[in-house]
Amino acid sequence: MSYDLYNNFGDNIEGGSKSMAELGSKELITDHTVVTDGIRQAILGGDFAPNQRMVEADLCMQFHASRSAVRAALQELGAQGLIERVANRGARVRSVSLDEAVEITEVRMVVEGLCAARAARNVTDADIAEFTDLRRAIAESAAAGDVFGYSRQNQLLHRRIREISAQRSADEILERLRGQLVRHQFKLAMHPGRMSVSLPEHVAIIDAVCARDSDAAEAAMRAHLRSVITALREVAAAR
Repeated sequence: MSYDLYNNFGDNIEGGSKSMAELGSKELITDHTVVTDGIRQAILGGDFAPNQRMVEADLCMQFHASRSAVRAALQELGAQGLIERVANRGARVRSVSLDEAVEITEVRMVVEGLCAARAARNVTDADIAEFTDLRRAIAESAAAGDVFGYSRQNQLLHRRIREISAQRSADEILERLRGQLVRHQFKLAMHPGRMSVSLPEHVAIIDAVCARDSDAAEAAMRAHLRSVITALREVAAAR
């Protein structure tokens, strides 16, 4: 099974005056932000495996980038928790343990709970109409056993709640944490019976936000992420 499920989780690659897709094949990329986004999306998309070495010369060829741009990109990705430096072995894709995944989810529980509460205060009639459609789509995907569709809609729900909350600092924190958890999220999505457990949790979040009940929205988000922690441990125990 590929990790293509997560190819659309992040924003489109962009940076500087041109995106990677817009750059000509003969033009060497020197803007490290473009290279950072390109490597980040490759990691999130599963093109690089956990613990895989990130060789600068290979990355320069793959992303048609200068050595300085690649080096700066690896430093930035290290700050984001996606890359780690190993003494005498260079950089590699960081592997997140179960214990760390649980810790990250505990942080998400607090921060996303805040976002859900704020989203319930800020939600507009147009947002409610969007969430109503999303609620129906999530239920239909679950009923059809469409794991990929369900997961995309799940990510959309969490992203829209962050956006509507207008909590920029929280959004930045959660975006960094999301990248570190992507492979654990994939395993959760494929875990048998996970959709039937998470569906009512997502519905509760949507209903509370649409009701403009900030306390209920925060409680529903926290309950959902507490359930994610339980599922993380179940998946690990089943391996």
